[in-house]
Amino acid sequence: MSERISSVETIDVRFPTSRHRDGSDAMNPFPDYSAAYVILRTSAGAEGHGLVFTVGRGTDLQVAAVQALAPMVVGQRVDELVADPGTLARRLVGDSQIRWLGPEKGVVHMAAGGLVNAVWDLAARRAGKPLWKLLADLTPEQLVAQVDFRYLRDALTEDEALALLRAAEGGRAERERRLRAEGYPAYTTTPGWLGYDDEKLARLCTEAVEAGYELIKLKVGGNLADDVRRMGIARQAVGPDVRIAVDANQIWGVPEAIRWMRELAPFDPYWIEEPTSPDDVLGHGAVRKALAPVKVATGEHVHNPVMFKQLLQADAVDVVQIDACRVAGVNENLAILLLAAKFGVPVCPHAGGVGLCELVQHLAMFDFVALTGSIDDRAIEYVDHLHEHFADPVRISGGRYLAPSAPGMSAEILPASLAEYRFPDGPAWTDAPAMAGAPTA
Repeated sequence: MSERISSVETIDVRFPTSRHRDGSDAMNPFPDYSAAYVILRTSAGAEGHGLVFTVGRGTDLQVAAVQALAPMVVGQRVDELVADPGTLARRLVGDSQIRWLGPEKGVVHMAAGGLVNAVWDLAARRAGKPLWKLLADLTPEQLVAQVDFRYLRDALTEDEALALLRAAEGGRAERERRLRAEGYPAYTTTPGWLGYDDEKLARLCTEAVEAGYELIKLKVGGNLADDVRRMGIARQAVGPDVRIAVDANQIWGVPEAIRWMRELAPFDPYWIEEPTSPDDVLGHGAVRKALAPVKVATGEHVHNPVMFKQLLQADAVDVVQIDACRVAGVNENLAILLLAAKFGVPVCPHAGGVGLCELVQHLAMFDFVALTGSIDDRAIEYVDHLHEHFADPVRISGGRYLAPSAPGMSAEILPASLAEYRFPDGPAWTDAPAMAGAPTA
């Protein structure tokens, strides 16, 4: 009997980060970092792990969406799945009835990504490789076969993608050696949460520079006078040579974004992230034109490769920010990395949350080893929250991500943490008083 997927378990797991305002920003003042956590089990006892990051209420909807797609995975032959996850990705994204709820965006699209990522985790475990290495070892032809080009060919064809990947083949071994020896640049958002007081902001900025970070990020958009004061504190703490990015988390309209950022310009912001609606391609272009040389970054809420295609075609973005759990998994992120490479725009992945650092590091490292071959003006976001709950947590040294060596996508949450923070019946929720902003049943 061939090995098959025997079950899909989905768990609502939530961490009460709102109690200390970890993760707070202008749009999300009291987030509880959460996840719809996915475990694929096979008839031979193997597992693949994935997750969909959420911020509290509504995680139950995300769990339900994963469960709605799970019948398309259960019973599938494991050998076929891990040899070609792209076929499953197209099936999950293209189901005509569930697709209607998107299409290719939102809760159902993210659910597909959770399952697709779990398949890639299973594939990497079976191969005995971390995901970045599994991807980097694939041939250009194998990688291109994982991408759905249907809506992309006006910007990127299969032949162009093959040419990009083939051009990078020659230096793969040396870049892999360099990655393993030196790691991949990181930037940190740990100092910059909007709910932190001035003393904590200054202290964490100083600590970030001492730890080796050359780029930090602050949340902005709550109050202009507060933002001016906080930017002054941060700039004084880090000095003139450390880059400071700012992130508005979509709080502004286009005119307000331009006006607000001009007030922050004296502090030399490196980029403004999500200055307006993530769907407003022309708005991002207008902000970019008005604020140059301040860069415009976006992507953590951009819901599929078509939107990234338009942002790049419209010259509306200077920094592409992929997210491991927003689009439909590894396959769509491969498409976005290829698009960014075609247009010559650097990728600085969004991370933090629950497991986003763990997952997205693999995609950035693949990009360096097997696609762009560059870390210039590139860094993976790092937030120092919740890593202790993972079986293979990220490792940071000197402001750099160290390359994972354990097989898989680093998505596995420890069983004890799942039991403690399962919502609503885990002890973290049943044994603690309700707090402002905390999710309710």
